[in-house]
Amino acid sequence: MGDFVPSDDEKEHNEMKFHTKLTAQAIALVAFGTVSLSASAGDLVFASWGGSYQDSQVALASKPFGAQTGTNVKTDTYNGGIAQIRSQVQTNNVTWDVVDMQLADATRACDEGLLEKIDSASLPPAKGGAAAKADFLPGGLSDCMVGNVSWSTMVAYNKDAFKSGEPKTIADFFDLKRFPGKRGLKKSPETAVEFALLADGVKPADVYKVLATPEGVNRAFKKLDTIKSSIVWWDAGAQPPQLLADREVTMTSAYPNRILVAVQQDKKPFGFLWDGEVMNIEGLAIVKGTKNLKSAQDFVKFSTNTESLAKLASATGLGPMRKSSIALVDPKVAPYLPTNPANSKGAVASDISFWADHSDDLNQKFAVWLGTN
Repeated sequence: MGDFVPSDDEKEHNEMKFHTKLTAQAIALVAFGTVSLSASAGDLVFASWGGSYQDSQVALASKPFGAQTGTNVKTDTYNGGIAQIRSQVQTNNVTWDVVDMQLADATRACDEGLLEKIDSASLPPAKGGAAAKADFLPGGLSDCMVGNVSWSTMVAYNKDAFKSGEPKTIADFFDLKRFPGKRGLKKSPETAVEFALLADGVKPADVYKVLATPEGVNRAFKKLDTIKSSIVWWDAGAQPPQLLADREVTMTSAYPNRILVAVQQDKKPFGFLWDGEVMNIEGLAIVKGTKNLKSAQDFVKFSTNTESLAKLASATGLGPMRKSSIALVDPKVAPYLPTNPANSKGAVASDISFWADHSDDLNQKFAVWLGTN
């Protein structure tokens, strides 16, 4: 798809999604690999992030949809961003029909007219009959995207490091006296500044209002200063579980599905601290100019119904974007979902508009801050 090279953030998102299977059902899914892209008229091409995440989608959505409708669903790998989609639409050579996208990218692509609009009223209702609009979690439905999963960054810790009491709030992450030891953080201002303000007493609903002011930015970095000398920086999603296992840190920001694998498969003594988690949304979008619009719309409906999202969540540990799906998720996985109400009550929804406007400035300030003592 041209010479498009994914950014570091897109590579990390892709790497984060390449998680280990969580259930016996999910382990069986590796038999279903992706198919090389050679679509003919009438085929549906679904582009996603590769790895076991896409294997799960093939087994739990593409194959059942194909069996039910007779549609030949092929797959391709998407690298993030909108350059690949823009190229297809602008050259009138649309080879993808449906793409699994992050909300920020889907919003940009929608604004540029690169995606088909999706009528939420056409989506299937919840299993109990509630309309889709009422069933999807906030942010799950937008003009051109139907949310399928939410992934988040939260705090994980090594239980063995805190025999006299485990951390309970995001403020505890910054309390080196009560909870001694090194802290792991992704080497990026995103999530770090949100954590800092939450720990400093800012309410989740006000985080981005505060961060939009110079005083708020300074407040966030001042809070980060309190643990700066104790931070171990990480870049890839596989690192936090290893940092905890090696006792290089006692607490770290992490992707919960990675920690779940370490706990359930590797029997690691890790705990989950959900207070202050920062949540991100992604979902399915239809490329403008697809020759298979009706089939693409049907595939999106099938893939984002209550049962389909519950199965995907059970296989991946990523939070389903429908409220009605959570009760149907594997009981071994459901307590660890980012969208489980018990986990998300103190969460911050990552504000894509804020980061679109402020990422350059905050990345620059973060780089300068890293280089100072």
